[in-house]
Amino acid sequence: MPDTDLLIVGAGPAGLFACFYAGLRGLRVMLLDSLPQLGGQVAALYPDKTILDIAGIPTVTGRELVDGLIKQARLAGPEIVLGEQAIDLEKDADSVTVATSSDRRIRAGAILVTAGIGGFTPKPLPALAGYRGRGVHHVVAAPAEYAGRHVVIVGGGDSAVDWANTLVGHARSVTLVHRRKHFRAHARSLAALHASNADVLVGCEVTAVHGQDDLEGVTLNTTTYRRADVLIPALGHTASLGPLRNWGIGIRDRHIEVGTDMATCVDRVYAAGDVTDYPGKVRLIAVGFGEAATAVNNIAVRLRPGEELFPGHSTERDVSWPT
Repeated sequence: MPDTDLLIVGAGPAGLFACFYAGLRGLRVMLLDSLPQLGGQVAALYPDKTILDIAGIPTVTGRELVDGLIKQARLAGPEIVLGEQAIDLEKDADSVTVATSSDRRIRAGAILVTAGIGGFTPKPLPALAGYRGRGVHHVVAAPAEYAGRHVVIVGGGDSAVDWANTLVGHARSVTLVHRRKHFRAHARSLAALHASNADVLVGCEVTAVHGQDDLEGVTLNTTTYRRADVLIPALGHTASLGPLRNWGIGIRDRHIEVGTDMATCVDRVYAAGDVTDYPGKVRLIAVGFGEAATAVNNIAVRLRPGEELFPGHSTERDVSWPT
């Protein structure tokens, strides 16, 4: 007998909602993620940034969204395995087995991959090569923690501009450094930034950092020194699907190709969320929620032939959650 009906690989927003929905369908479910906490990229990279495109919620922070999704997912009574990466996939006639980085073997009726962008590592800032002191924040803390501090942010995309706008009301000073003259960020965010008291320096680079145990300052364009207690390299991340590339599932440009039922080309393996690819794909959290529900309903029918694909409206269901 499988260890679980459904193994969800990836515990970000799509994975958490899929876990909840699996409970609605009466499936035993297990959540697996290589990160040490639930919430995926949202929890790891922008817990305090505002998210505006969640249906029915005009504005919510990443942390608030994840907290609600975790509470919802736990209703399904999942087994949760964190800090372990899915490595190998084995296929049998009636199940699939995943071997993890900790030599755990999980046999499931089906697998749903909700790995987002996969594993992600920060893109390097050359000036930081060899620097081991405190003060470099690849993951931004709660805004209140920057009170009284001089913050330098490097980057020209949405993350850099959004963090500058978020911290300008908390930090003693905020400086945004971008090596190009034009930003890639949203025009509305840029307008807010230029209207604030942040210093915006274009055509500029951080060429050196100063301080031993703690960051004290940075050099800009090899000549200008600027005081800095915190340096945030908001240069984006390099994503990789890692071992998933060896599973035999169709992958194109770091995304998994799926059909309208969210099935991959490998039997019993499905995918949902930002990791998926198909014609017309839009990578929004809201889309991932819909894909998660579609995948789980199709998985339920695959595991239990004869069940209806449409589960009925939730307002009509009398659900007894596992205890």
